[in-house]
Amino acid sequence: MPSAADRLDLAPQPDPGALRSLGLALLVHALLIAALTWGINWKHSDPDLSFEAELWSSLPQEAAPKLVEPPPAPPPPPAPPEPVVKALPPPPAPDADIALEREKKRKLELKKKEAELVKAKAEQDKLKELQAKKDKEQKAKEDLAKRKAEEAKKLEAKKAEDKKTDAKDAEKKKLADAAAEKLRQDNIKRAMGLAGATGGADAKGTAQKASGPSASYGGKVRAKVKPNIVFTEDIAGNPTSEVEVRTGPDGTILSQRLIKPSGNKAWDDAVIKAIIRTETMPKDVDGRVPTPMILEFRPKD
Repeated sequence: MPSAADRLDLAPQPDPGALRSLGLALLVHALLIAALTWGINWKHSDPDLSFEAELWSSLPQEAAPKLVEPPPAPPPPPAPPEPVVKALPPPPAPDADIALEREKKRKLELKKKEAELVKAKAEQDKLKELQAKKDKEQKAKEDLAKRKAEEAKKLEAKKAEDKKTDAKDAEKKKLADAAAEKLRQDNIKRAMGLAGATGGADAKGTAQKASGPSASYGGKVRAKVKPNIVFTEDIAGNPTSEVEVRTGPDGTILSQRLIKPSGNKAWDDAVIKAIIRTETMPKDVDGRVPTPMILEFRPKD
């Protein structure tokens, strides 16, 4: 009986791809068994369960198919004929007249645009010139109005100055006329006074009679007023009270006014009351009573 090794020698040679196929088959089966085992273990987790697997050292092999000669390859098809390349004729050259016409048209368009630009610039310059002219005329009008206003102002000032000058001249003339009239009246009075003057030989006045009181008139007034003074207070010093007294032609006292206080109100009141009690003033040596007169009173005189 032949052995297993003899059988293998007589068997056809294994296919080189069979071993790879076998490996892939074993791998797939192992993965399938692992998946089933994991699925069962996942559903029934029992730590006491165990699994066993048998491994075979060799597997039965099948014989390779009989070698078959491949059929002869068909002859290659005939090559296609080479394409005939014909040179295309060159494009016709542009017509020289058309090019010239286009160039002429382009130049005309360019000249037209330049003419429009020149025209627009000319119009703009004209507008600027007109505006400048208007501004110049407006400025001239404003300057003329300003000059007229200044001239009118100067004329008004001159008229006002002339009026002031005329008023000053009129006032000067009026004062001169008044001075001349006064001088004339003074001369008339002086001439009339010299005719019936009553002054002494050494008198230097120009009036016919002296207008002031005589030297003895003050004593007469003091002698008449002093007895009416009622004042019993002690007073330091000898202050003076000045009183203005106005009288009528017959000597009747019309008013009395304190024009210079003595500093002692009681003494000033006593003097005013004494003048009121006096009622009339004495006449001077010429029979007149001078008015107004300023009287001085001292408590110790």
